[in-house]
Amino acid sequence: MLLICYRATGFLFSTSRRLILLRHPATKMAHSHQVGRESPRLNGLENVPRPFLIGVAGGTASGKTSVCAKIMEQLGQAAVESRSRQVCIISQDAFYRNLNPEEHQRAIRGNFNFDHPDAFDTNLMYKTMQDIAANKTVEIPTYDYVTHKRACSVQCREDTGQVLYPADVVLLEGILVFYFPELRDMFHMKLFVDTDPDTRLSRRVLRDIKERGRDLEKILHQYTSLVKPAFEEFCLPTKKYADVIIPRGADNTVAIDLIVQHIQELMRPNRQNRRRYNSESLVGRPH
Repeated sequence: MLLICYRATGFLFSTSRRLILLRHPATKMAHSHQVGRESPRLNGLENVPRPFLIGVAGGTASGKTSVCAKIMEQLGQAAVESRSRQVCIISQDAFYRNLNPEEHQRAIRGNFNFDHPDAFDTNLMYKTMQDIAANKTVEIPTYDYVTHKRACSVQCREDTGQVLYPADVVLLEGILVFYFPELRDMFHMKLFVDTDPDTRLSRRVLRDIKERGRDLEKILHQYTSLVKPAFEEFCLPTKKYADVIIPRGADNTVAIDLIVQHIQELMRPNRQNRRRYNSESLVGRPH
């Protein structure tokens, strides 16, 4: 059974298993006293900001990337050339910091905690998101999971797929995108992908063996000693900040469909005359 309800505060929809509230990002004001500035959430559909920034959090292998890909696909952007694309996805993994020699050796042995907040270059991540919010073209670094090294963003080139042009909607997905307050406050919509721990573990095992060349014993050791405790300490508590909780990830087509409809509705009223590389907005494009 599916229940769909719209209120002044947003969409309310549920299945027999789970109730999800989609608060209306453009009709509520978020308070940001700790940084002494106004929240990017604006009052009134006519003032919906562009780019519209969406944070997508969740545990390891929860399906964050798949959810983002589904959203992009349904907004008609999956097959669009990067320079013309008006919906873009960024992975928080791109902002893993460079390791010193001792940390690098620990990473090779599977003893470095990549799920800890200290593993990220938060200054670069925040600066990049600020530039994106200002409609600037930015360069996204590339992280190599095999060598545990990040490519220098200065050497990025368009043909590597690391250049991000101004877009209407930008999604940043990662395990800790809601952990850092200054980053969390930038999002106009926050999604949390909630997937069963056993499912996440099985996905991680298959991914790390196939894509990252790791052996099963090292994967399980890293998961039980580092990944799982870090999820419970740093990631799971940020679930409370989500506007939308998506059970089962990309398999939850009902939730994704409603999120896409909501994004389209938010982006439709206000077409700003800013420089763009494509001739039309994502709004009104066929799914």
